[in-house]
Amino acid sequence: MLKLKYLFNNVDLAEMLLKNWEYDKESMDMFKFYRISSNAIYPFQFQGKTRLLRFSPTSEKRRDQILAELEFISYLRSGQYEALETVFSKKGEELVEAQTPWGVYYASVFRCVPGVQINGTDLSDRIIFSYGKALGKLHRLSSQYQPSNYKRWSYRDVLNWIHDRLLDLADEGLALKETQLLQAYFDSIPITKSNFGLVHYDFEYDNVFYDEISKACYVIDFDDAMYHWYVMDIEKALDSLQDCIPPKMLEQKTSCFMDGYRSEYAVSEEMMSLIPACRRFNNLYGYVRILKSIEEKWDNEPEWLEGLREKMINYMKEDSTCFGKKIK
Repeated sequence: MLKLKYLFNNVDLAEMLLKNWEYDKESMDMFKFYRISSNAIYPFQFQGKTRLLRFSPTSEKRRDQILAELEFISYLRSGQYEALETVFSKKGEELVEAQTPWGVYYASVFRCVPGVQINGTDLSDRIIFSYGKALGKLHRLSSQYQPSNYKRWSYRDVLNWIHDRLLDLADEGLALKETQLLQAYFDSIPITKSNFGLVHYDFEYDNVFYDEISKACYVIDFDDAMYHWYVMDIEKALDSLQDCIPPKMLEQKTSCFMDGYRSEYAVSEEMMSLIPACRRFNNLYGYVRILKSIEEKWDNEPEWLEGLREKMINYMKEDSTCFGKKIK
């Protein structure tokens, strides 16, 4: 998540960045449907078709990591994977770096994918199977992927980043211990071409769209992709389903999801046993990202920002409940 100071709506900034691409001027009123989290996203149209402008300050992102993300998306699409598509700027760039009155920003544009978010469907077995199948296909393609120019960071890079951020914080000893526990645990797990590769990392229902016409799932938001064990994505997907499926149906829907996954890619029960550790990794990473986001505080913050800060602190408390405990 971006630092809280970047969460304010800035239509002028969005319009300045958008001028690098073709767009329908009359569609600018769509900017009111913006959202900001780990990036700012502003919808607009070109020739009547909706596109999304994504941008973030260069201080919050690494250029090589964004380019690695875009390269992976291009690879997936070349393998007939149903992923979002980038739109080149007027100058033929996938990633624009722009100097603005508000600082230097990275910006990209994507075409919207068809369909509706998984949680907006009836969550039938057919759709849940397709959801799992989409993840299995992603991992099958990832297992064959060799980056040409840029490489995304790995779980080990993430843990090193977390360690460095926590090292000088006196009140974060438990989180630091959790980092060390996870480092030791994952160091003991064999890495093979079949169990480890570039994962989406955010394969939750709000990033996967089901299209009734093609009977297929379309995937967006590869911003958090990293090298990890493939079960990391399975854990994230199954955990997100708990938010929209009644508890009495969860076991059956989980089985349906895994049937879809295994129709495209194999995963052993031994690898599935990593799920608790993957959940711990996700909680720790989420904890430290929030810690980074809220570290700055200003006088006279608006009420909505104070409420958001309090909400995020509560998320941190939830994420930290297992910190320092033995990993089973």
